[in-house]
Amino acid sequence: MSFNDLLIYIYYLCPKKTGHKMKKILLTLTLGLTSLITVAQNDSTAFRGYLYNGEYDVYLRIDFYNESVVVPGNELYGKLPGYLGKKNNTFSWPITAAKLETNRQARLSLINDYGSEDLTAILTWQGDSTYMLKQEKGSTLKVPKNGKWQKLPKTLPFKRVSGR
Repeated sequence: MSFNDLLIYIYYLCPKKTGHKMKKILLTLTLGLTSLITVAQNDSTAFRGYLYNGEYDVYLRIDFYNESVVVPGNELYGKLPGYLGKKNNTFSWPITAAKLETNRQARLSLINDYGSEDLTAILTWQGDSTYMLKQEKGSTLKVPKNGKWQKLPKTLPFKRVSGR
């Protein structure tokens, strides 16, 4: 039984004298709860999309809700919550697990595409289009740059990029 069904049921149980007042109260409750649900659903895209860091040319392609991201070149992993990639490079850090702790924060488990290193990190949505990835424990994030490994800082800001 849905909430709206419950409200209708309560309405029909009320005596006829209070029916008009009850109808107004139930309508107000229904509209109020519907608007709250709509607002809550708007945040459900916070952890879906393409996030970019221009300083290190790295990006996050994520979908923590449906876990529907396939890592290019590593299709054998199947669908995952996402990955960290390097622009103009095939190297990646697949996200093997993503747990939403709040509507603004997710705990991630990542491995490098060789499977030899792993780490845990926290991705925090700071509002608008700003995100912060903070490495907690495990290996250090490294990406290839000019034939060498470049270590990424423990805290790395990202911006949401539309249309990707």
